[in-house]
Order: sequence, then C-alpha cells, then structure tokens
Amino acid sequence: MQKLVVGGTGIVGGYIVEHLVRAGERPVVLSRAAHRNPTVDWVQGDLTAAAALDLPPIETLFCTAEIGLLADALPAIHQPTLRRVVAFTSTSIVTKLQSEIPEERALLQRLADGEQRLIDACEQRGIGWTILRPTIIYAEGRDGNVTRLARLIQRYGVLPLVGKAAGLRQPVHAEDLAVGAIQAAASATAVNKIYPLPGGETISYREMVERIFDSLGRPRRILSMPPLLWRAAFLLAKPLLPNANVAMGLRMAKDMVFDPTPARQDFGWNPRKFNPRFR
Repeated sequence: MQKLVVGGTGIVGGYIVEHLVRAGERPVVLSRAAHRNPTVDWVQGDLTAAAALDLPPIETLFCTAEIGLLADALPAIHQPTLRRVVAFTSTSIVTKLQSEIPEERALLQRLADGEQRLIDACEQRGIGWTILRPTIIYAEGRDGNVTRLARLIQRYGVLPLVGKAAGLRQPVHAEDLAVGAIQAAASATAVNKIYPLPGGETISYREMVERIFDSLGRPRRILSMPPLLWRAAFLLAKPLLPNANVAMGLRMAKDMVFDPTPARQDFGWNPRKFNPRFR
C-alpha cells in the first residue's frame, strides 16, 4: 500500500514527496495538472470531483490543500486500507480569527470549520487523524511570507515596520514541516491530536526582518512608522503590495508564539533556527 500526497506540487507537499522518495517509497501524488516523474505515481484530478478519482490502495494520506476540501472528499475516496490522515491548517486560526479584515476572518473560520468536519469524517470511518498548524511558513524563493519581504527589500532597499515591531514570531521552514508530517504519520501517540508547529527559535518581527536583510547581503535599513501613519501610507502603497492588508503591519507588535513541546514529545519535532539563505 502507498501513501497519498494531496497538494504535492506545493512547497510543503513537494518536500513530503521528496522525503518519501528518499526513504525508498513510491508515493501517489494528486494534482489538477498532469505531471511526469518516474519516482512517483501521479493521479490527475481534483478533490472537488473526488468520485471520479481512480486511486490505488492507500494507507496514509497527507493533505496540504485546504482542509475543508479533504473533509468533503473523504467519503468518496475512503478505502478500507486508509488508516491515517495528516492534514495542515494554520496557527492563524488562533491568532487572527478576530481580524479586522473580513476576508481574513472568513478564510480562517472556513479553516476552523474544515478541521472539525475532517475530524468528524475520520472518526466516523475509524481513521486516525492528525492536524498540524504551522506558524509562518517559508521556503527561500517560493513562499508568500519571508520571500515576499525579501523581494520588497531587494526592490526598495528599505522596509517600513510599525513601531518597534517587537511582536514575537517563530518562522518555520517548509521542509521541516514535511519531515514533521511524516514523523507524525508514523507515531501512534500523535493520533487524533492537533499540534502547533512553530519554528526552531522565537524572535521579534523586527529581528526576523533584519535576518532577511542579512541573508540578501543588504544593510539593515528599517523605517519605523507609528500605526496611524502606517494606515495612511498603506492606502497609498497597497497597489505595490499584492495580497497584503493593513492588519499585517498592525500585528507586528503582537506576540504569536506557540509551544512546540507536545509535537517534540509525540513525534520528535525538531525544526531549524531561522537563518534563511537567498544567496
């Protein structure tokens, strides 16, 4: 029996596939577009049309796609051989559910609802589940968090922050998340639990940005702005900042910190410290 990776072309899913192949396995990867890879079995399809999927016998399912899609699809793709599901959401469910941005609130409520629906679907079928909630995910050159900041630094040479930007963060590398997911799937202790997955150290938002400057070989040039000025300036700069919102800056003073101890104890969670490499 094989392992299925849903979202295997994404940054975390891609690392899951890579590590399974390194371990001598031949995973099944579900993607909307057709791909060719001699080391994996690609299945072209979509969770929204799960009844049409033709999957081989699967023992473990990893999902980095939106969790609600998997919850809806599980009745159609369930097999008697399927014993474990490991799915990703986000610690933002905890830190940003009361965001002032309506679109953010709606997305995070959808994720929270999706978590519960997946739990219900798994427990109805006797499938062990584990939900992993990462903090800020990065993978140099590929993510929408750290890499986006790096591109702004490369373009402008300076980065505005709100106040001291002293709020604490725990950025986590996508490859560490992949390793953690595989370890969680193999751990009987991790069955039917939700885990936050923070990175290997806790630093201020400002320090996180300063290390991005360092990784680019650029001098640390930061412009500190009061919140009111940030709001006004953001309205003018928004066309230059796709997928950003004003609340991102206002949260720079807020701690977003999670305890890695449960994941460390249950499946050996051991992520790297934050030292991105863009050169």
